Amino acid sequence: MVLIFIDHSGSEIKKSSYEALSYGAALAKKLGTSAEALLPGTVEDDLAALGNYGISKVHQLAKETLNNLDAQVYAKAIAEAATSLQADVIVFSHNQTGKAVAPRVAARLKAGLVAGAVALPDTSNGFVVKKSVFSGKAFANVNITTAIKVISLNPNSFPVKKTDGLATVEQLNIAVDAPKVKIAAIDKVKGEVPLTEAEIVVSGGRGLKGPENWKIVEDLAHVLHAATACSRPVADAGWRPHHEHVGQTGIQISPNLYIAIGISGAIQHLAGVNRSKTIVVINKDPEAPFFKAADYGIVGDAFDVVPKLTEEIKKLKG
Repeated sequence: MVLIFIDHSGSEIKKSSYEALSYGAALAKKLGTSAEALLPGTVEDDLAALGNYGISKVHQLAKETLNNLDAQVYAKAIAEAATSLQADVIVFSHNQTGKAVAPRVAARLKAGLVAGAVALPDTSNGFVVKKSVFSGKAFANVNITTAIKVISLNPNSFPVKKTDGLATVEQLNIAVDAPKVKIAAIDKVKGEVPLTEAEIVVSGGRGLKGPENWKIVEDLAHVLHAATACSRPVADAGWRPHHEHVGQTGIQISPNLYIAIGISGAIQHLAGVNRSKTIVVINKDPEAPFFKAADYGIVGDAFDVVPKLTEEIKKLKG
């Protein structure tokens, strides 16, 4: 059986979990087994409707203490659930939660782990999983030889597939440890789209010259229903908050579309965004390194190009 971990925040299931469900369902079909899901905590979403993503059953650990992540508590509960349900493969999203929990689960189950998978395993000769390495600049094929296998899936690397199915929902009775970390307060960053969940990201760099010019980035993001981001020098200078910093030392993202405005494209920045499906670069310097990584490039002054691009998109959208 393939068991898929459902991640959630604020009582809502994260978009990356739907990708993991589709991936797990496709893997189960390939292996000739069932696909089931594990949900720790409580959410407001219709759990039976998760059958639309190819799973037959949702096992819920409806404990209030699991609504906030404690990696050690999660790992122990998930490992015990996987053992009880006799899961052969456990699938996570390769996001902040998955990075913290999947290795701990693998250690508890003495299972082989591939973190950052980008495709379904090749089962023709073993169980070979393709993953990105060296900050997305190359790929490695890893053969998992243990009886139980743990995979974390890179966001936006597998398409979400919906059907008309429904899943049965069952409560799982497993003892859950009390969290060692107590949450005193939660201060959520508010915005149109969370950066880690965004399909489209519009990002700005030092080429914008100052925080007073950030409106052109926000206007373009608004018409595209996109999240906003920035390069490290911008965050370090205090132009934008650090939670918008994308790159090797910031948040690593993989949206369908990444638009870089006034960013030269240092290797540290590229390491955080090069998994984007399409990269568009707007820069007045034709020698900017980012153009080598771009799918599309516009050589021009951002203060001329971006407002015109925003207006044209508004016209297209009516």
